[in-house]
Amino acid sequence: MGRRRTKAPRRGSLAYLPRKRSKHPTGRIRYWPDVNLDSPRLIGFSGYKVGMNYIYLLDKHIGSPNYGLEIITPVTVVETPPLLVCGFRAYAPTMNGVKAFGEVWAKELPRDTERSPSKPKSPPTSISEIEDALPEISALRAIIFTQPRLANVPQKKPEVFEVKVGGGTMKDQLQYLTGILGTEVKASDVLTEGQFVDVIGVTKGKGIQGPVKRWGVKKRHHKSRKTVRGVGTLGPWSPSYVMYTVPRAGQMGFHQRTERNKRIMKISEDAEDINPAGGFPHYGLVRGSYILVKGSVPGPAKRILKMRYADNPPANIEKEPINITYIGNQVMSTM
Repeated sequence: MGRRRTKAPRRGSLAYLPRKRSKHPTGRIRYWPDVNLDSPRLIGFSGYKVGMNYIYLLDKHIGSPNYGLEIITPVTVVETPPLLVCGFRAYAPTMNGVKAFGEVWAKELPRDTERSPSKPKSPPTSISEIEDALPEISALRAIIFTQPRLANVPQKKPEVFEVKVGGGTMKDQLQYLTGILGTEVKASDVLTEGQFVDVIGVTKGKGIQGPVKRWGVKKRHHKSRKTVRGVGTLGPWSPSYVMYTVPRAGQMGFHQRTERNKRIMKISEDAEDINPAGGFPHYGLVRGSYILVKGSVPGPAKRILKMRYADNPPANIEKEPINITYIGNQVMSTM
């Protein structure tokens, strides 16, 4: 019979179960970190994935074998049109958790906001009522509307989501939100070069796939009975059911994922520096402001990405300067 393997490593990770389709192509930020800032500021932003490129920069990481030398680094281009602050919401702790205390909306909303169902349905709360209840309020979040018309995407209806305000006291945060209510916020007002962020997005959808592609199991021998691209066994006799740990066919891709500690290499409003001849594949030309994120991020081109302040950023790398010497004019293949 020859030698048969009796043990094998675990195929695929069980940390991402269930591998089901996301309900919406827009990722949802379920957690906001506590950050220490000198003044109140939004700690999140959004943009549209354009594609990948590369840059040359001087390595300033102390201890690196390439210290002081010019290295090449892949980056992802994210177009970041300004966000519109249409309101803000106050949260107060209750016996059943944190609940919404009240919300304030801008007097004049843009016409595109009528396309979105997330409009004020109940009478809004006045700012004076929130000021009187500041001792009871635990968090303030801005209600943000995106402006997809300013980006090279076919979408017209804006996405609506909340962004937490960090830094300062609760009174300072309320004054900050009152000042930016009904105005636009740029990426440079929220993010800085060299900063680490967590990128939340929905990955590419690959439809229904078998266990070989979905879980990475090994193909069976060509003399095996019946199927070759299937698992060898569905489990033991006892328990007498198929356990969830057995690799099975099903949905692959279109899952929400969070890429942690992605460094922002550049923030600019001059799109001519990165636009190649003919535009980026599957996206086109970048029209306005953009950021360059080191490495890859989830999702295909034109998919919306949400960025928040990193929960656990590296301690020393963030202080290192970024000296970009060249931005590639040839586009790399998208990931």
